[in-house]
Amino acid sequence: MEGKMKAIVKHHAGFGARLETVDIPQIKDDEVLIKVKATSICGTDVHIYTWDEWSQSRVKTPYVFGHEFSGVVEKVGSSVKNVKVGDHVSAETHIVCHSCPQCLKGQFHICKNTKIIGVDTHGCFAEYVAMPAENIWKNDHDMPFEHGSIQEPMGNAVHTVLAGDVAGKTVAVIGCGPIGIMAVNVAKAAGASQVIALDLNEYRLDLAKKIGATTVINPKDEDPVAKVMELTDGNGVDVVCEMSGNPTAIDQGFKMITNGGRVSILSLPVKPVEIDLTNDVVFKGVTVQGITGRKMYETWQQVSGLLQSGSMHPETIITHTLPMEQFEEGFDLMIKGNCGKVVLIP
Repeated sequence: MEGKMKAIVKHHAGFGARLETVDIPQIKDDEVLIKVKATSICGTDVHIYTWDEWSQSRVKTPYVFGHEFSGVVEKVGSSVKNVKVGDHVSAETHIVCHSCPQCLKGQFHICKNTKIIGVDTHGCFAEYVAMPAENIWKNDHDMPFEHGSIQEPMGNAVHTVLAGDVAGKTVAVIGCGPIGIMAVNVAKAAGASQVIALDLNEYRLDLAKKIGATTVINPKDEDPVAKVMELTDGNGVDVVCEMSGNPTAIDQGFKMITNGGRVSILSLPVKPVEIDLTNDVVFKGVTVQGITGRKMYETWQQVSGLLQSGSMHPETIITHTLPMEQFEEGFDLMIKGNCGKVVLIP
């Protein structure tokens, strides 16, 4: 498909981005071209937009960024059999090699040669995006495109919370950004007895309450570890889902976990973090798991099932929907934390 399209381009090695007119991507035989109907802003996109230390070491400008979307298949490559023109789709954003030891064991989500769209390749903050057909996830035609666009980050939350059993257990979600809010919803939907949400941002703590948190804690107002101990009869929580990336909060998470508990870490601290391994991990017998992406495609099946069950609430999680031209407003909301999920419409 020839022609031009509007896209948000990370145009230089510095703060910000700009709306530009670029070529519509050409597809290979095993790829599909998707007309983007909705695309949401991720914390990773904010890292890139603000040009922090992580993005400086990873991203090569100029390029189109963004990696969360839903849309309609416009064109398919000659060898594509699993997708057809007109399908409503989202996409798994990790492009894997299929040949490393992890892929050969079926652990595609930790492929050592992973490329992420919108990070390592051109992304979806645009009117069109090209994707490998094997990465496509089909959506029901009655699913709103805005809801479809947040399945990828919802998968991060599902993978983090459901990396172990949570039914009947106490769960602390540290960091109530959009994925943290989703994690609160997932933990509640999965039958956690208590879901404790922790953040410094009152807007997002209010959102956590709406989505199902049984208790919210602002560490500016009270000692979060002491409060968690009070809520759990001095035992600590069974599960900590770390979404903040804040070194102090991470240390507090290890101090509030119970003996034999699980700490699942999705956040991306920009610098090394110091924790008391001896007392807070080894002597407690704690399981610590780094979470990257989604299990391909088990997590996508879980996300779809949770959405179909009605136990997830994307209409609450998405707080702002803006035209793509107003992307700067969307990023400003994300940077200031005055939002849940922000969706852009091309």
